[in-house]
Amino acid sequence: MAKRKKPDRPADTANPLLNTHIADAGDIIEQSIVDTLEINYMPYAMSVILSRAIPEIDGFKPSHRKLLYTMYKMNLLSGGRTKSANIVGQTMRLNPHGDASIYETMVRLARGNESLLCPFVDSKGNFGKAYSRDMHYAAPRYTEAKLEPVCGELFGEIDKNTVDFVDNYDSTMKEPTLLPVTFPTILANVSLGIAVGMASSICSFNLRELCATTVALIRDQKHEVIDTLPAPDFIGGGTILYDREQMEEIYRTGRGSFKVRAKYKYDKAFNCIDVFEIPPTTTCEAIIDKIIERIKAGSLKEITDIRDETDKNGLKITIDLKRGTDPDKLMAKLYKITPLEDAFSCNFNVLISGHPQVLGVRDILIEWIRFRGRSVFRRISFDLSKAQDKLHLLEGLQKILLDIDKAIAIIRKTEEESEVVPNLMIGFGIDQTQAEYVAEIKLRHLNREYILKRLKDIEDLEAAIAEMKSTLGDKAKLRRVIIKELEAVSKKYGQDRRSDLLATHAIEDEAEEESVPDYPVTVFFTRDGYFKKITPQSLRMSSEQKLKEGDALILQQETTNNRDLLFFTDRMQVYKAKLSDFADSKASVLGDYIPAKLDMEEGETTVFCAVTDDRYAGYVLFLFQNGKAAKVTLSSYATKANRKKLVKSYSDKAELACMMQLPQDTEVVIETTAGRYLLLDTAMISPKTTKDTQGVACFSLKRGNRISVVRPYVPGEFVKPGRYKSKTLPTMGALLSAEDAMKKTNVTLEGFE
Repeated sequence: MAKRKKPDRPADTANPLLNTHIADAGDIIEQSIVDTLEINYMPYAMSVILSRAIPEIDGFKPSHRKLLYTMYKMNLLSGGRTKSANIVGQTMRLNPHGDASIYETMVRLARGNESLLCPFVDSKGNFGKAYSRDMHYAAPRYTEAKLEPVCGELFGEIDKNTVDFVDNYDSTMKEPTLLPVTFPTILANVSLGIAVGMASSICSFNLRELCATTVALIRDQKHEVIDTLPAPDFIGGGTILYDREQMEEIYRTGRGSFKVRAKYKYDKAFNCIDVFEIPPTTTCEAIIDKIIERIKAGSLKEITDIRDETDKNGLKITIDLKRGTDPDKLMAKLYKITPLEDAFSCNFNVLISGHPQVLGVRDILIEWIRFRGRSVFRRISFDLSKAQDKLHLLEGLQKILLDIDKAIAIIRKTEEESEVVPNLMIGFGIDQTQAEYVAEIKLRHLNREYILKRLKDIEDLEAAIAEMKSTLGDKAKLRRVIIKELEAVSKKYGQDRRSDLLATHAIEDEAEEESVPDYPVTVFFTRDGYFKKITPQSLRMSSEQKLKEGDALILQQETTNNRDLLFFTDRMQVYKAKLSDFADSKASVLGDYIPAKLDMEEGETTVFCAVTDDRYAGYVLFLFQNGKAAKVTLSSYATKANRKKLVKSYSDKAELACMMQLPQDTEVVIETTAGRYLLLDTAMISPKTTKDTQGVACFSLKRGNRISVVRPYVPGEFVKPGRYKSKTLPTMGALLSAEDAMKKTNVTLEGFE
């Protein structure tokens, strides 16, 4: 670290305050950027990661834990509701980050907001809705809240030393570092958080299935999780597009995504569709806005009106249809182009002992089982200690009760109160704790019934202590305790699954292609990547094509509007598009710039365009400058899924000389820089289904030579075509004959006349 002083300035006699010296004021301090980040930025980043955004193994972020613990201390688990403003104010003793953020946290935890599959706050009043962007929650002075009964599973044993407690921010009270939850809350609710350099996105699972899976894992760690926990479950329901392999990958890695689509029903009487469940990642306003946008663009002509009819009965989006519209086909279309089908991205990032870790479902549950095992062990140890203390007192009482008259005599004969306990200790051979307990017994309790009850308590305590010691020393018994509690939670709070499952292969079977108007068009594609389609009527009005300066046409083909397009690029990739996605154009415009239209990579350019249909018949012929040729079936570029980009579309082992689309085998003329020609029948090249095949050698080129021109053969081009053909490949080719050379010269000269 280096310092450089500014030059001294003369004293200002008019204002003595300006002459006051401040240490290091005006110094320029040079500091490494790495040191600056470490000193100034890292503490903030770690605070956000550890204390704000990432949940811990008990399923809660610090803000959630502080709020719920405050409500528990306010007796809101068994008592009545209180004003939300009161709860917010009390929570600020643990969380000083502002009342607005505390209330927002409580809103999300509330049953009325419908954010969580297992809500923790019993709310009264307007708490907004998670599925609505515009339905805001009321101010805290208007709403009331208490804890849901399920919170008994969070706090039922918190006073039994099951978790650690730390000081709050001003050391005026204690707060728990974790909550001793009796079921895996970490996976029972959706948890989203964005930290610094990392994030967390955990989906919710059905509580009944979650408890059953945890029990199965406790009994057998090799249990296949997906067998008892098939898929996530959401408070808003919806239909999960289910792919077992995809879900297994998410369960294994903790990363991935799956799609959720809305549920609907068709009202035949009013000819409308009612959407009543939507994906958890969107809102009803976002869906309506997108549908309206599509209606204005003209791509949803089947819809006459759309409106939000959400009321106290729940979410409802109504879509009015034109007469004759098939509702199922329309919904299949809406799923593709609107948020009625959306993806939930999973990133199971959890804090384990203060360290963020991305874990799969099995690993999270195993970590929770370990955490729960420690909590149960500490609880039983606490109960054992209390039972031993009580037994110790009763054992002292037992000795006294054997000769009550002696105890009474000792107390009566003791002159000073301070001597009562020592005299009892001496008289009966008990310790101070036992003697003090005996001394405090009321006179009314010195009867036969009381004595018999206390002796029975000793027997029960001894049995309980023996059982607790046995449990603490036997891991199998500890596991049975956890299993019993999980089964009780499942029975008491478990609910049926809300989200349905729909196999993805069933969707592919039921999905129908959108009807595309079919009519004749002519397509044009230029060397610089401009594309346009023109109808015959427009082409008759003006056939002169406008091109960018220096550009040239490389494709002009008559076809129909329902064809597919394959755009090959200089990076050995293919971008797929439908001709119907391009608007009808005119000869007087440049057309669509394909790299921008198809969102190609920066600097990527197109080299060829192939027009095909759903059969993908024919071949693509690749000629490389090293003399090799590859014939790839066009069907190799067909995909069942609607993939927009295919990588490794052709070989990158040599520089491409030419690319041609062949509906069927034909003859092509290949010319080299050495002036040699080959009339090649493409049937001599075996077709391949491997797109990036290197092909077979057609030309035996000398060093420095390469293929320069490839073109379709025009009958009559050569006087003796057989001269340039070869029965075997590779070949050296042939030089032009004198007749063909003269013919070529005449053709060239005719171009200058």
